[in-house]
Amino acid sequence: MLYGALSSRNAVGVQRRSVHTMSMTLMRQLRKPYAHGSRFKSVKTFCRTMATNDSCGLAQEPHKDSEKNRHNWEVIDSDPFDSLKDRFLKFKKQNYLKNLNHYQNLAEDQSPKFMVIACVDSRVCPSKILGFEPGEAFTVRNVANLVPPYQEHGASETSAALEFAVNTLEVENILIVGHSRCAGIRALMSMEPEDDSKSFIRDWVCVAKGARLSTEAAVGNLCFDAQCTHCEKESINSSLLNLLTYPWIERRLAEGVLSLHGGYYDFTNCSFNKWSMVYRKSLKGGFFSVEKYSTWS
Repeated sequence: MLYGALSSRNAVGVQRRSVHTMSMTLMRQLRKPYAHGSRFKSVKTFCRTMATNDSCGLAQEPHKDSEKNRHNWEVIDSDPFDSLKDRFLKFKKQNYLKNLNHYQNLAEDQSPKFMVIACVDSRVCPSKILGFEPGEAFTVRNVANLVPPYQEHGASETSAALEFAVNTLEVENILIVGHSRCAGIRALMSMEPEDDSKSFIRDWVCVAKGARLSTEAAVGNLCFDAQCTHCEKESINSSLLNLLTYPWIERRLAEGVLSLHGGYYDFTNCSFNKWSMVYRKSLKGGFFSVEKYSTWS
């Protein structure tokens, strides 16, 4: 039987009669001695009955000769995954099969040199903008590319990814990539102190509330957009400092087998700023400084 979207409890009887009528009509369509192709087309058109908001919850059979309806069916019948399938098959032919030994080795093990922490923004794809190939970068993405401070019993996907990348994969570089026009940072900068509404986004971006305070102190006299741009970069440094709260990260930094880096991708002009957090030994144990700032454009 064909069921439509039943929009009114008061029209149950009408709805049942409509569904029954449709079922009988469909059976008559199936019994007609049409040629196989034409009968299939007729039944297919009939089955495309659409749900509406009327009392019956069912629309009338569309006019097969209507140009508008034919256009609607084309939209309904299109599959957005068709293009993904084509891209995958292209990747298999042009990349996988041509580098079969490499991909078979990756299937057995991985040893990336980089861990990349990036934003979930669809406009920021680390592998695309930095040219990483499969097996080169262990990547985690979250809203506003934030790193929470270490908590012994705290649970977050970013902390778990850090533990795996540093202790198991033994990556040599951690790169935090921020970007221009970050909605997560704008949400952070827009929050009102007295606003106690519950939101996953609000709770998460509060990880970088120190970056907001630093931004307001440094450029609080500038327009909102300029403050957001400053905070986008300041939050990267805040996350770099949070990395130092993880004991196994700090230990590997002191041993000289791990390095921390910040990056800022401005997609309005396609430029990339990169800097490093350098560990310096001292009589008191050591300290960190931001150095090696460069611009790629």
